[in-house]
Formats: sequence, structure tokens, C-alpha cells
Amino acid sequence: MSSPLARVIAFYLPQFHPIPENDAWWGKGFTEWTNVAKARRFFRGHYQPRLPADLGFYDLRVPETRAAQADLARSVGVEGFCYYHYWFAGKRILERPFMEVLASGAPDFPFCLCWANQTWTGIWHGAPKRILIEQSYPGESDHRAHFETLLPAFRDPRYIRIDGKPLFVLYQPHTIPEPQAVLGLWRRLAIEAGLPGLYFLGNDAGSFKASDLGLDGLAKYHLPQRRPWVSKRRPVEWLKRRYERLRGRPTVYSYRDVLPDLLRPPDPSVENFPCLIPNWDNTPRSGENGLVLHDATPDLFREHALQGLARVRERDREHRVVFIKSWNEWAEGNYLEPDRRFGRAFLDVVREVFAPDSGS
Repeated sequence: MSSPLARVIAFYLPQFHPIPENDAWWGKGFTEWTNVAKARRFFRGHYQPRLPADLGFYDLRVPETRAAQADLARSVGVEGFCYYHYWFAGKRILERPFMEVLASGAPDFPFCLCWANQTWTGIWHGAPKRILIEQSYPGESDHRAHFETLLPAFRDPRYIRIDGKPLFVLYQPHTIPEPQAVLGLWRRLAIEAGLPGLYFLGNDAGSFKASDLGLDGLAKYHLPQRRPWVSKRRPVEWLKRRYERLRGRPTVYSYRDVLPDLLRPPDPSVENFPCLIPNWDNTPRSGENGLVLHDATPDLFREHALQGLARVRERDREHRVVFIKSWNEWAEGNYLEPDRRFGRAFLDVVREVFAPDSGS
């Protein structure tokens, strides 16, 4: 088998097993599937509910499920998963699937981590002001403890690297106080631990230049704003009538229409890695406050994937990296895993674009 044309890394959500915190917040047995299963249509032609096909309503505590996911991803040329990782001043949540992968050595499939450093609220249930667990940054001792907790993962031979350095993604690096100092600390700790350093990517840099935050690069995705009809140029009465018509419905865009804007313009201060969005519909989580990219199809995703490949194709292989958001964010309608409408079609696009000689 020839090498893929790019190093494809898919973000991976671990919220497919019950945890005590979710039991307390949302009811006994809550997982991502809870919202998926109760999804409803908001308009004619709305593709909901979205239900899994080949892998079913899985539980990530089951090793065979994790192995099946890795086999499926490998078969289409995905290099590895980027697991969302949660650290709240020493408290970890949803860590079990990844920790079992790390401890068991299985599946033998590459991985890296993305610190989803964001406060959890009740936004999924229409209570955005309800704080469930706050993201805080107590100081250097906490950053050191965080690094030490992740060091076994960084040392694992499966860990994805760029230029030999373990790749670590920060969801919102601009929210970390003095991010340059924090990332510098982690780099020094990595070298002291015998690693060549760390390669930091931001998923979002806010309004800052990524280099000013101490990042090596960006893997930034872009979604259109909610309520596209709100504009200062529109008369108040027009807005009022429009609002009345759309009340109780999510914001809807055509995937075809927003396709040219899904990849952000590069930040010239750092290296930029495209982050692809195959589909999006978070109404299972957010209901009428959700955002829908309507009529996302494999054919349109192929255009998006080719745009992403074009951005990295001329780089050396080490830096020819493309991210996909996501592998399995089902309650955001954002996934590559097979569903009951398209089957493996989105996965086939990944293979056809990035690993055309791999077969199936």
C-alpha cells in the first residue's frame, strides 16, 4: 500500500459512556446517544434523527468497539485520532476510554490529544448560564501536574508527532493566562523528560496572532454565524417579521453555499493545517438554538476535502497534515462514522481523496 497523500487526523469525542457527573447533571445513564436518539426534525427535509449504522449505539468502555473504530479509520487512510481531553484544575472527566487505550496498548493505532479547555454549561439543554464545571487556571503548579499526567501518553510510541515532537492541540489557547509562558514551561518540561519538545496547535486563537500565543500552528475550523438574517442594514420591522417566521427553528445554511468559507484564511505568523467539516447539525444538543449545514453530502464533502489537500500537498510529508472535525460527534451531526442514510460514503471520500491507492 502506498503512503496517503496527507496525514489525516480525526478529532474523537469520548462521551459515549456514562459518568457520575453526567448522571447528576442530565439523568442516570446519560451519554452522547441520549441526545442523538431524541432528535427531531425542525423543517421539511431536515435530516434528523441521524442514527449509526455499522458500529451501532456503542459504549466506549468496550475494547472491541475501540478496535472496530480504529480498523475502520485505518482502512480509509486516517492516520490517527485526536482524542478530546478534559482537565479542570486537576479534575479529569471522560478520560476512561483513552486511559484504557493507553494502558492496554490496544488498539495499535496512532493518537494525539486536544485539551478542550472550555467551561461546561447547560447550553445543550437550553440553560447556557448554568455552569456545570468551570475551566480555571490556578497557576504553575497545576500546569506542571497537568503535564506530568500526560507524560506517559507523550512517551507512547503510538503518539502522533511532527518533527519528532508530540502534537498537542489546544482548543482555546487564548483563554489561558500568559499562554506563551505556559507553553514555554511545557516545552522545557518535555525536554527535561527526554522528549525533543512539544508541537502546539491551536484550534482557535480568538483575535490574536497565533505566534503571539506561543503556538507552532493552527488547525482552525470555521462555522457560519447563527441567525444570518440579523443585520444593521435591515429595517427593524423586517427583522421583526423575519424573527417571527423563524422563531422555534434553528439557523439553517446550505452546506453548498458555505462550502467556500469552511476553510479559514491562513494566519501568516504560523503554519496552518486545514480542518475539514464533513457535516454539521447540533440541534440534538441545542434544539431551536442550533446550527444546521443542510444537505451536506459526500459529493460536496469531496470538494471540501480536495480544497484541504491542495493547501498541504506541496509540503514535506511530516507537515502534510489535514484534520477532520470529527470522527464521532453525533449530537453535533458532525461525524465520519457510517450512518443509516449514507453508510460509509463519507469515509469513502476520505479514502478516495487522501489514500486513493489503498483500496477498501
